[in-house]
Amino acid sequence: MKETLVSIIMPAYNCGDVIVESINSVLAQTYTNWELLIVDDCSSDNTAEVVASFKDPRIHYQRNEQNSGAAVTRNTALRLAKGKYIAFLDSDDMWLPEKLKKQIAFMEQNNIVMSYTPYYILTSGNKQNIRSCPDSLNYYELTRWNRIGCLTVIYDREQVGLIQLPDLKKRNDYAMWLIILRKGYTAYKFNEPLAIYRSHYGLTQGNLSSLTKYHFQMFHFVLKYNLVVALLLTMRNCVFYSIYRIIDND
Repeated sequence: MKETLVSIIMPAYNCGDVIVESINSVLAQTYTNWELLIVDDCSSDNTAEVVASFKDPRIHYQRNEQNSGAAVTRNTALRLAKGKYIAFLDSDDMWLPEKLKKQIAFMEQNNIVMSYTPYYILTSGNKQNIRSCPDSLNYYELTRWNRIGCLTVIYDREQVGLIQLPDLKKRNDYAMWLIILRKGYTAYKFNEPLAIYRSHYGLTQGNLSSLTKYHFQMFHFVLKYNLVVALLLTMRNCVFYSIYRIIDND
């Protein structure tokens, strides 16, 4: 049976020192029908030269005309995508070789529109621990806090349609999952860690006040809740943020 095309979304910015490992982890996939869409947000280092050193025709490189941020960069890649499935891998993270094969088989066998997995956290060259996640998440459950690692997500583009991320400086991936699940879907976990997150500054970046600002903007301006509801949802986010920090030992 022929494999279904998967479009892998990889924004890049000044990542010439690490993107080699990310691309190699895609090349090592046992699932071979993929396209890797690398959109460079005007890197000032050797990112372009590093990507050009890979001659695989499944790798496609495009450079933004001006530095625009992660959300706009991902949007460009999403518009270029041709695959039935959309997967995400940042330019400093990695996948295990069976990632696409196992996760897509799980989705096809169970008629799942969106899936995610646990993942390893890489700190100072060592896989420190595994970041866990719930067995499933619907829209309401996900509004509490984002428990989905971007590098683990695959969704069915033919079912979901074209998604364009809101231009938030942070948490734009969280907003994307909410946009998808708000359509009435439920996301499900494939219970095996298949990706490696490279932690540079600790897994949860930014302090609570800055996260609160971006989450309020997401609820109010992106998801269009009125001021009172957006504030309540943001306050609830803060509570669950504190709970999960304790659970995850961050």
